[in-house]
Amino acid sequence: MVQFLSNITTAFFSFTYYYPLFMAYLWMTGAFIYYYRWEKPFGCDVSRPPELNTYPGVSILVPCHNESVNIRETIAWLNLQKYDDFEIIAINDGSTDDTGEILDELAEELSRLRVIHLQSNQGKARGLTLGALAARHEFLLCIDGDVILDPYAARWMVWHLYNSPRVGAVTGNPRIRNRTTLIAKVQVGEFSSIIGLIKRAQRVYGRVFTVSGALSAFRRSALQQVGYWDTDMVTEDIDISWKLQLNFWDVRYEPHAICWLLMPETFSGLWKQRLRWAQGGVEVFIKNFTRIWDWKRRRMVMVFVEYITSVIWAYCMIGITLLWAAGQVFTLPPMLTVKTLMPGWTGVLLGVTCLIQFALSMTIDAKYDRKFGKYYFWIIWYPVAFWLINIFTIGVGVPKALLKPKGQRAIWKSPDRGL
Repeated sequence: MVQFLSNITTAFFSFTYYYPLFMAYLWMTGAFIYYYRWEKPFGCDVSRPPELNTYPGVSILVPCHNESVNIRETIAWLNLQKYDDFEIIAINDGSTDDTGEILDELAEELSRLRVIHLQSNQGKARGLTLGALAARHEFLLCIDGDVILDPYAARWMVWHLYNSPRVGAVTGNPRIRNRTTLIAKVQVGEFSSIIGLIKRAQRVYGRVFTVSGALSAFRRSALQQVGYWDTDMVTEDIDISWKLQLNFWDVRYEPHAICWLLMPETFSGLWKQRLRWAQGGVEVFIKNFTRIWDWKRRRMVMVFVEYITSVIWAYCMIGITLLWAAGQVFTLPPMLTVKTLMPGWTGVLLGVTCLIQFALSMTIDAKYDRKFGKYYFWIIWYPVAFWLINIFTIGVGVPKALLKPKGQRAIWKSPDRGL
């Protein structure tokens, strides 16, 4: 029995230490393959998207709640799209500031802007669905109310939808606008070295965990088939990604489709954002758990395994932290003793791997952000600070998702837009 318990604890500690290493090299390998197969052939100029024989109309949906500070800039940049036939539909979802008045003023100035006003806070999913139903075109491009969209983004994303009938959605490449604090600077690297690398790797092995809520394009007929966005999911972007792919629609990543968004720059704002992401992932996992085992949906298994393994790893890390804390008060058996949380040789190996991963991602993404390289120093804080936040938000997010009343609508809560 003692030997058995010793083997279990050895496996436990080995998994906790080596899982991040394995995933880092898996993501790097996948991103490398993606870059040379799909990204490099188009070159590094985002202003030269592939040409189409015809350019079908596009409806740009902008759901917004209390975005009076940013909405003028967002709409102004949308109006600069290098695309002939497009309309802009802004959904004012029960804003309590003057967002509605600003949108009405802009609608008088811009003929291609239409505004939908909702009297009460219905949530982003409901706003997107109403916008999709009101849209004149089959292809929908959805952005957040604080986003600045690159003028060529629509052409890059429509290219996938137009050429591949099985593509139901395309996710873009969000970049961070605000870069004044340490939290913001670390996120600049995170969106490339973690999020960008993961999306590239997932595209290689077949399925993407989630489209970006800040910038995504959809085929309306695909949305109609799956019932549009569900209003009870706190992360509507993760939910719609799984709904489409479980119904055999393809979801693609287009790194040339650039948008610039604002991110939290306070610990409180970052915690709330990551907790919502963690809770949303668990909600979608629970909702689709029974469907994942269908052989016809086997391509989702990799995403499923990657996600559940990351949750298990987070709880293992919490367990190690608790064992260390308990060891400061009680005398634990040697097999359960955690002498220190400071990294040893495994920590050094993990740190070196992180630096390699960051270097690879920055090399790939530098063409989309010319000032990217100077943030390499700041990204070294990611494993220390952001891993801890992500670990503990998963620890809190799982019970929140399990205890959430069934069918409870997810409504807008104004996020932290930075300092």
